[in-house]
Amino acid sequence: MNAQKPAAGLDLLGNPPDFSLVLGGPLFQLLCRAHLANDALQLLGQRVIVIVLVTWLPLVVLTALEGHLVGSGARLALLMDAEVHSRLLVALPLLVIAEMVVHRRMRLLLRQFLERQLIAEKALPQFEAAIAAAFRLRNSVFAELLLIALVYGVGILIVWHHFLAFHSATWYATPTADGSNFSLAGIWYGFVSLPVFQFLLFRWYFRLLVWSRFLWQVSRIELCLMPTHPDHLGGLGFLSNTVYAFSMLAVAHGALLAGLLANRIFFLGATLSQFKAEIAVLLGFLLCAIFFPLLVFMPQLAAAKRRGLREYGALAGRYVREFDTKWLRGGAPLAEPLVGSSDIQSLADLANSYEVLRMMRIVPLSKDAVIQLAVWTLLPLAPLLLTLMPLEEILKKLFSIVL
Repeated sequence: MNAQKPAAGLDLLGNPPDFSLVLGGPLFQLLCRAHLANDALQLLGQRVIVIVLVTWLPLVVLTALEGHLVGSGARLALLMDAEVHSRLLVALPLLVIAEMVVHRRMRLLLRQFLERQLIAEKALPQFEAAIAAAFRLRNSVFAELLLIALVYGVGILIVWHHFLAFHSATWYATPTADGSNFSLAGIWYGFVSLPVFQFLLFRWYFRLLVWSRFLWQVSRIELCLMPTHPDHLGGLGFLSNTVYAFSMLAVAHGALLAGLLANRIFFLGATLSQFKAEIAVLLGFLLCAIFFPLLVFMPQLAAAKRRGLREYGALAGRYVREFDTKWLRGGAPLAEPLVGSSDIQSLADLANSYEVLRMMRIVPLSKDAVIQLAVWTLLPLAPLLLTLMPLEEILKKLFSIVL
């Protein structure tokens, strides 16, 4: 057990730090000035509407003027482009909605460090310094400028143009011997709609980096872990709830992949089973991005478990020796009955405590959290199962599993 004294009073509990990964940065300040956001992250509906009006509606208008809205011949029309709609009408709004979810849940997660008295009183300045460092990085102007450079220099010119865009006639471009001729809608998509989406996506990756750095700094503080805590993680079990905070982010990634695969299936003749590797890579990426930062607490958890096993082992050894001497070697007073003795219950309680300690985990995540993240990620892909088998057959298989 950690000998370091936990903070008893915790003045921070009366006025806990308003920790947020999203209330900061140049874009947030711009939205506040445009009356599309505030410190409570309200006006969510307005932000979603505005972002759809800027990114998706101009594509509809321009393709209608150019005759590519519904389509003609072999050209992929806008209304048939599942990837664009899933990106701009599903994934993009989810990236905005995720800000509210993360903001609310992260505040509660951070308070758990204080409410569970995991931070020693003398370590509170270090904890506050970690929060301040996270805020400085979150508010970095340079970071968002770098993200914009990455969006146009890497995301658009390299990733989308060479790996994601169709190399056949579409509503946004027509292949030629010298490259591709972009339509007006294609120019808007390539220089406005897609960059807006990629910037918000990359900014979420940056926020995950801020969160990871904060956790690393907290892990450098000697925490007051309790090896016999019933969450089997010394009191850090609440960290598994990180998956709930980032649930909308996982669904957004699933929707993005679903649209990408839908276009390949419906227009290029591919099958869903061909994309097992892509689905596995997405799941692996999200699992690492969300859960890998928690592994920084493994050294302290392992040390707390070893210390607890040693100390509780010594305590149990003393108790069972005294119990043996008293009840098996004739040390008990003749007038003291064995039946109803509190010694028996104390021995059982000690055994239960030692079992809890023995079951303590050193990896701060749970199987349920991993499953939930996988379900949220794969949920948008569920409609594509209809390309493999009829709905009736899918329902029969589900009923056979459930019933």
